[in-house]
Amino acid sequence: MADYHFVYKDVEGASTQWDDIQRKLGNLPPKPPAFKPDPFTPAEDEDSKPKTKSWIDNKTEEELEDLEDDLDDNRFLEEYRRKRLAEMKQTVKVAKFGSVIPISGSDFVREVSQAPSDVWVVVILYKDGYPECGVLMQCVEELATMYSATKFVKIISTDCIPNYPDCNLPTVLVYNNGAVKANYVGLHTFGRRCTPEGVAMILCQSDPVLNDGLNGEASREAVLEGVRKRFIEKVVTLHENDDDGSSSD
Repeated sequence: MADYHFVYKDVEGASTQWDDIQRKLGNLPPKPPAFKPDPFTPAEDEDSKPKTKSWIDNKTEEELEDLEDDLDDNRFLEEYRRKRLAEMKQTVKVAKFGSVIPISGSDFVREVSQAPSDVWVVVILYKDGYPECGVLMQCVEELATMYSATKFVKIISTDCIPNYPDCNLPTVLVYNNGAVKANYVGLHTFGRRCTPEGVAMILCQSDPVLNDGLNGEASREAVLEGVRKRFIEKVVTLHENDDDGSSSD
């Protein structure tokens, strides 16, 4: 019997027909699908995208500076760009400190005495292991976060003043323009129950020590009013949370 498979393969194009016959008879696996490349999609041109407020919000300060010439034909977006850039610069300006900075005796003159004249500096003299110092430090850390344009520093008492009595701890010194403006010795000077709001009220008794940086240099009365407002908001929030907890029970 002739080898038809061989014969067909010798004829140009016959092998394809032979393979098709074998597939119909089940002697060969199905033919794989023909390769089709994915449809071409050109990359989206960033410059062709519509420019909106959200598009500007995603830009960094440096990118916003570079956009000035590109938005000359769109007065609305150019105005929004300027506003957004001002907000970003104001945020950087406000966030001067925002935490309690640990310093040593050798840092004191640079960090406290030589601080800019428009910066109030609150210095906490403390020692580790004293519960009263821990209580005050918790309050001061919260205030440092809220009033980030006021500089809060902490220093071990004997690093600041040699042989300073431990019975006077914690002690708070308030500096401005290189001079001591107030001092508070002992935790009892901040009331029977030391709270961030109570400490804030004491610090601002005679001067606008606390500054959140949002409204420039405020008067002592304006700062105290802001402290009272924050305290009321905090109390209301606590009551709302308590009510939610009670209702869920």
